[in-house]
Amino acid sequence: MIRVCSNHLSDYYKKVTPDRIESVKNTMTTHLFRLYSAAEARQTILKRSPVGEVKPTPTLAKGIERVFRESLSLEAAVSRILADVRKRGDAAVLDWTEKIDGVRLPGLLVPPADIEAAYAGIPAELRDALHFSAERIRAFHQKQPSASWLDWRRGGGALGQIVRPLERVGVYAPGGTAPYPSTLLMGAVTARVAGVEQVIVTTPSGRDPQGQIAPVLLAAARVAGVDAVYRMGGAQAVGAMAYGTESLPKVDKIVGPGNIFVTLAKRQVYGQVDIDGLPGPTETLVIADASARPELVAADLLAQAEHDTLASAILVTPSQTLAEAVQVEIGRQLETLSRGEIIVESLQNQGGAVICTDLAEAVELGNLYAPEHLCLHVEAPWALLGQVKHAGGVFLGEHAYEVLGDYTAGPTHVMPTLGTARFASPLSIRDFTKIISVFGLDAAEAAAISPAARILAEAEGLDAHAAAVRRRG
Repeated sequence: MIRVCSNHLSDYYKKVTPDRIESVKNTMTTHLFRLYSAAEARQTILKRSPVGEVKPTPTLAKGIERVFRESLSLEAAVSRILADVRKRGDAAVLDWTEKIDGVRLPGLLVPPADIEAAYAGIPAELRDALHFSAERIRAFHQKQPSASWLDWRRGGGALGQIVRPLERVGVYAPGGTAPYPSTLLMGAVTARVAGVEQVIVTTPSGRDPQGQIAPVLLAAARVAGVDAVYRMGGAQAVGAMAYGTESLPKVDKIVGPGNIFVTLAKRQVYGQVDIDGLPGPTETLVIADASARPELVAADLLAQAEHDTLASAILVTPSQTLAEAVQVEIGRQLETLSRGEIIVESLQNQGGAVICTDLAEAVELGNLYAPEHLCLHVEAPWALLGQVKHAGGVFLGEHAYEVLGDYTAGPTHVMPTLGTARFASPLSIRDFTKIISVFGLDAAEAAAISPAARILAEAEGLDAHAAAVRRRG
């Protein structure tokens, strides 16, 4: 197999004689984006490992040994960081950040003046794009129902529920390999629409010696109207939000994706705080028929693959001709992309095209995979929508492409991954509210339902329950 290790395939073509360039290009692309039968795909690229079963890569294992001076599992490393943050607060956050990133931060809270300066300093068109995206997110989520209600009874009693927003929410905004202002907007704006009183953001400064946050992230925080931004990332940021420190109050819920350490930390603090879920690497499954344009299918797959070396970009199609055309397009378009090395590793390990019998089988495989993003590049996408059972979001046709969902469509791009779309939903205002049940029974209704309650209490052997019923007559 020819393994691509450069940001650009063209580096390799320089070593090949002109008469063999096209042959080598096709060979490299074939290995880069494999074709699978449906049966092969079920046993390979359509299978995933749960978050808790993720093993550290050699690079991760070496990093853990460097930081902890011993070999630890991912879970054990995260547990040690969280315990220290719970015990020592700010000092632990600063120490672990220095050990991991090699930078001693000047402080955790980003001064408001820095946020204002970043907002004023970014290009006007970028500032306008942030506002445009925020307004689309706000408008979409304002349409989601979240009303309290009371069902009044004849005697003056009522049953119902009160919907209350959470008081304090922490949004984790990734900022390691690249800043993601869109993720900050998706979490913070949606929380504000839900009525959350206090929204804070944590984001890593990485290895910047002054602890500077990317200006576009700070500008996004300003646009979203967050209350504070803290320069911290990784498991230590999750611990600080869950337990509280001298600099930052503990929150009621943590939302937002991060790396494996962030995900495992969220799992370990769940119960101390609520979380939005355990997001794994991002994933897209494209269902396409012969009517699809290969260059657009390839572009959408490449856009997904550039997120992360662990990202999944999969095509499912009954057309082998289309699959082969997409292979060629991927090789052609990859030559111009700056994150080529990430894309190559992603496509080689988790990507590929699945050749199925027909669109019915394609949808069946899509439901089996339950992807974060399901893209329908087919002639009649709306005709397939009713057959979709499991997906974080469905993108219908070539105009409703997934990149728009990442930024400006309106629904949040924080969606269930790793097959959890079978039971989980995208981030919405429901994630930032809670329901309080209201029991306001009048005497007549209480008397009518008491006998059944007494019988059930006796069946469960709870004598005090049954006695409390009898004392009401």
